[in-house]
Amino acid sequence: MRRVIGKVRVRAALGASLVVAVALVAAGTALLLVLKNNLVDQADLQAENTAREVATQIATGKPYEKLDLPDGDDRPVVVLSEDGRVLAAGDDVRAVDGKAVTARQTPPAGQPHDSDDDDDDHEIKPGEVEGKARHTGGTATVGHRTADYRFATVEAKDTQGGKAVVRAGAPLAAEREAVGSVRTAMLIGLPCLLLVVAGVTWLVTRRALRPVEGIRREMAAITASTDLSRRVPEPGSRDEIDRLARTTNETLGALQESVERQRRFVADASHELRSPIASLRTQLEVGIAHPELLDAPGAVEDAVRLQNLAADLLLLARLDAGERPADARIDLAALVREEVSQRVGDRIAVQVGELAGVEVAGSRSQLGRVLGNLLDNAQRHARESVRASVAREGEWAVLRVEDDGPGVPPEERERIFERFVRLDDARSRDDGGAGLGLAIARAGAGRHGGTLAVRTGSVFELRLPVA
Repeated sequence: MRRVIGKVRVRAALGASLVVAVALVAAGTALLLVLKNNLVDQADLQAENTAREVATQIATGKPYEKLDLPDGDDRPVVVLSEDGRVLAAGDDVRAVDGKAVTARQTPPAGQPHDSDDDDDDHEIKPGEVEGKARHTGGTATVGHRTADYRFATVEAKDTQGGKAVVRAGAPLAAEREAVGSVRTAMLIGLPCLLLVVAGVTWLVTRRALRPVEGIRREMAAITASTDLSRRVPEPGSRDEIDRLARTTNETLGALQESVERQRRFVADASHELRSPIASLRTQLEVGIAHPELLDAPGAVEDAVRLQNLAADLLLLARLDAGERPADARIDLAALVREEVSQRVGDRIAVQVGELAGVEVAGSRSQLGRVLGNLLDNAQRHARESVRASVAREGEWAVLRVEDDGPGVPPEERERIFERFVRLDDARSRDDGGAGLGLAIARAGAGRHGGTLAVRTGSVFELRLPVA
């Protein structure tokens, strides 16, 4: 049961049905209350009109025994004196509010009808009807049937000053029948409407989630087959699900590119390691068999190359793993002076240009490695001069390394930052580099929030945010 309720379609259908049910119950209750109040108001109005008609007859002096009273079944009427004596009553009216209607007691002609000068005669003058009626609920027995009514009570004085109280009723059977019919219709219609809402919500949610299920199945198939070239279907509906599919495909593309780059990296690293390892093994085997033929300097050179390559691979692995640089303040000008001062035996001496005093935040060792790789690359390809300078441009510190070599062709200015990429001999005087220096430099720049690019043929520009 929990698994069924846990489905999105079931939860959506139940949620929509619950919301509609609450709304319909609230609206139905309000409708019944309004309908009941309106019908009660109508009954009050009917009762008041009947009471005033009878009171008007009394005020004009018509004798009580000749009053024109309506049928008791439709509108029961009883006329009382001030002391509660029944002066007149409708046909077949037996009781009102449980009090029996006794025989009529009419005052003698020519005498006031229980008038009292100390009463509230000042409120109603002879021949007038009370302006405000009083409405109450009650019961009346007409014939042998007792039913609920709404009563209106009006006082009147005849032409001789006698006060009479007219109480007329209007039946509530129509009101109860109407309210009951509406209630019955709501009780029958509410479940049907909830079933329709639940069914429509189920179908709409199922249709809306169908692309999601297609995405899930394709992702499961990709996971099972490890074929990252596959893509999930895009519905093209330009909604959230379509954006989810596009984002998923972009993620798969990035993952495929990362895996392929990792495979190329492993393959290239294996290729680069194989040559010096094979050379070193050959020299050692020859040295063992013929000690006099051992090329010790060559073996040391291969071991150093292996050591440098392993260090580069380890640094790239740390950068790929997301290693964050230390948050230290570094003076780029001082870093350039320190790096240049250590290069006393280089083929081409590094010239120092303008060095603006600007500080950046990061790792001194990583930025020193970036600068060293840029200088190594410039010295490898320069003819006669290599120059380094530092400037500030707004919120950026700019380190430029340039040489007088042939420059990098425009179509190669991005490819040279890929791993294990070395250009042809016309550009390079490679002395054993593995093609990782510029890749490490760009990765280090990115880890410091900066960029590294070739601005012109032989000018490499490192931009870092000012601390």
